[in-house]
Amino acid sequence: MTSYVHEYWDQRTCGGGVWWDRERTYKNAVTNGLYLWLTTALHQRLPGDTLWGGRSTTAADWYLDSGMINAAGLVNDGLTAGCANNGQTVWSYNQGLAIGAFTQLWRGTGERRYLDTARRLADAAVTSPQLTRDGVLTESCDLGTASCDDNQKQFKGIFVRHLADFADATGSAAHRAYLTRQADSIWTKDRDPLNRVGQRWAGTAPNPADWRTQASALEALTAVEGLPGRR
Repeated sequence: MTSYVHEYWDQRTCGGGVWWDRERTYKNAVTNGLYLWLTTALHQRLPGDTLWGGRSTTAADWYLDSGMINAAGLVNDGLTAGCANNGQTVWSYNQGLAIGAFTQLWRGTGERRYLDTARRLADAAVTSPQLTRDGVLTESCDLGTASCDDNQKQFKGIFVRHLADFADATGSAAHRAYLTRQADSIWTKDRDPLNRVGQRWAGTAPNPADWRTQASALEALTAVEGLPGRR
């Protein structure tokens, strides 16, 4: 699978990065966050590997230089045709993927700048109102009368999984406390009498519930139980 994705790494446009689609129309955060995580994970699992390790550091350096991480330390959706940050929605999914990928790259290389990047992204996520409201992880589609689509309903769960990996790697008390706060809010505000958990972890309405919102919330609950000191 990683070899297939690598076929869409293209240095001729924006100096690198993986295309979002086979038509090669868009370079964005989710595709490149996943590629970075995949190459790093593959390198860690192949004894003596240099190929995927080299590709992972190349991908990381491209990601850092691409401009997708804005001045506030938040990951916008992707790049314009002119290879600039497009200013589109900051999703927890993209932020989490980058946190997880750079954390794993630090584990594999020991290079402090990758862990520093993961920390900057994590700190931005837990403090910015674009992702956190009143201490609770909140997507733009969780606000007002908006609704999240079936993919977006699962984004927060992916974020907390990667943030938990970062908190585990660093022992950060602040980020562990943030993760615990998510689980507490889900359990006390976002759970109905049948233990169905909704889209909005703060429990505000409208708050649809289905297997996607349930799976996302379970990511948060299990992430907290997996933290050091709770195992």
